[in-house]
Amino acid sequence: MQKLTAASPETHSPDLVAENLAALQALFPELITEGPDGVAVNIDVLKALVGDKTVSDADEKYGLNWHGKRRARQLALTPSTGTLRPCPEDSVDWDTTQNLMIEGDNLEVLKLLQKSYAGKVKLIYIDPPYNTGKDFVYPDNFQDNIKNYLELTGQTGGGGKKLSTNTEASGRFHTDWLNMMYPRLRLARNLLREDGAIFVSIDDHELNSLGAILDSIFGVENFVGVFVWEKRTTRENRKVFSVNHDYIVCYAREKAFFEAARCLLPRSDENEDRFSNPDDDPRGPWQSVSMNAQAGPGRRKEQFYTVTTPSGRKVEPPSGRCWVYTEDRFEELISDRRVWFGENGENVPRMKCFRSESNDGIVPHTLWRAEEVGTTDTAKKAIKDLFKGIEVFDTPKPIPLLQRIVQIGTNDQHSDIILDFFGGAAPIGETAYRQNLADSGRRRFIVIQLPETLPDDSPARQLGYETLSQVATDRLRRAGKQLKDLNPLFNGDLGFRVFKLDSTNIQEWAPDCDKIAETLEASIEHLKTDRTEQDILFELLLKLGLDLCVPIETQKMEGSAKHIHDLHSIGGGSLLVCLSKSIPQDDVEPLALTLVAWNQVLKPAGDTTVVFRDSAFADDVAKTNITAILQQHGLETVRSL
Repeated sequence: MQKLTAASPETHSPDLVAENLAALQALFPELITEGPDGVAVNIDVLKALVGDKTVSDADEKYGLNWHGKRRARQLALTPSTGTLRPCPEDSVDWDTTQNLMIEGDNLEVLKLLQKSYAGKVKLIYIDPPYNTGKDFVYPDNFQDNIKNYLELTGQTGGGGKKLSTNTEASGRFHTDWLNMMYPRLRLARNLLREDGAIFVSIDDHELNSLGAILDSIFGVENFVGVFVWEKRTTRENRKVFSVNHDYIVCYAREKAFFEAARCLLPRSDENEDRFSNPDDDPRGPWQSVSMNAQAGPGRRKEQFYTVTTPSGRKVEPPSGRCWVYTEDRFEELISDRRVWFGENGENVPRMKCFRSESNDGIVPHTLWRAEEVGTTDTAKKAIKDLFKGIEVFDTPKPIPLLQRIVQIGTNDQHSDIILDFFGGAAPIGETAYRQNLADSGRRRFIVIQLPETLPDDSPARQLGYETLSQVATDRLRRAGKQLKDLNPLFNGDLGFRVFKLDSTNIQEWAPDCDKIAETLEASIEHLKTDRTEQDILFELLLKLGLDLCVPIETQKMEGSAKHIHDLHSIGGGSLLVCLSKSIPQDDVEPLALTLVAWNQVLKPAGDTTVVFRDSAFADDVAKTNITAILQQHGLETVRSL
């Protein structure tokens, strides 16, 4: 029983300062630093988070600092001006799949996913550029990253810009990498569930910097561990040392929640070898564990006694130790045949732990050997087999390695979302397919990959792929088909929806002073004329925070003068949309009542938002009328684009 004293926290009034600091740290771990008097708030970071432009980089504080850190933080906070355009023609099982393959700059895509997926992702795995001097760093543009992205990938004419490598000769070698990683990791944290975690592959080049960034963003207290992966079993004689390993760094969103929801690894055949049944116990195979413990404060005198073995030998606990159980409990365990004295009946007693009663899994260790999770060579062989002998990607990660991460970071019984925003050739997507097949799981994935132009002399280019994102998409397509062919009875999700980053569907106001009349006339239509209804629908999903795989139902309504209006219900009626280019006055009331009737049939759980194309109405009177009718029937939120 704990005694309360004047020094006990329970006898004091609440420490509001400590509570406020804890609340701030939970929301923004990077706000908390170490000052001369202990824990303090980093005022510069606070100013940056609220958009105060008076903040400077001058103050010295504990933590990792580099030139451009403030700008990198602002970059993460700058809203995206883009959207994600659906590409059903490039997708597999568009109508039913819950998986996403997104082509675009991951910084902008992460911004666009903030509303729809904030706090919903269970596991993030990324394999970012290691900054070895050979890989490139994403060239962000603080002013207009969408414009920068379109120019970079040649979507605005001119053939695009060549992605340059970040060489060690650069005076900004580490700085450029830090500025690239920081805003992406900061946005990624927002997407994690409270019991979620991020796993990051890295090597020695930036291991320390990565840890410092993650400490800043996730908080030191949410560090989980560093796994060492034996990526190579052969010796490399070209350098001072043969580097045979990489690292995988793990941080949790909230460590306590992650540990409470942790998933153990399944027991392998190697683990099963530890179980046997030398005494033919009817309860099945077992393994033995020690029955003594450290003798220290809190131990009871009943734990110190002499045990007589079946052979008559007297056994004392080792020096400085005691028995785990009291003598009475020990006798009960002997009666239940749960104590093992060895085949000769004279060994030190050990406890029998039966396989049938043991935990369903084992705690993962931090050293991942090649024979357990594969190597870079086995990964290359696997992807070559998938592409009929052609090595379309030169730095793949083995699927067994990623399966181990998925087993640790997700639950096979839940529709856990896995995110990889440095998608590469989309190994995490194939991993999700294979792991769901292995344990009948329902995991979903989101893969984001820049359409990086492939070198002209690369094997993938010779196969007809122009960008790495095309390789990733086809890899998912091939992997899904292969698994279905080998397992025709498997009814899991082997599809994916493809989306591509682009500028918003809404017209931007860009007046031409020399042609002001023409500019005004062109601006009457708020939506870009080269965009489809589907493009606009999915931008609405992003803006309103709905899942990109949410069900969409469509029905048609015949109006006056043979006008056909397509009506869309999204998310079971949480969003009703009509994007007809023209809604005549005679159609206003019938259209409104049709939407009301559909809403009553759908019976959505929450409020419904109704959206129209703004330019579809002849005048403000028509807009006012349709809004009034809808609101009279309980549809209060009416919007136009």
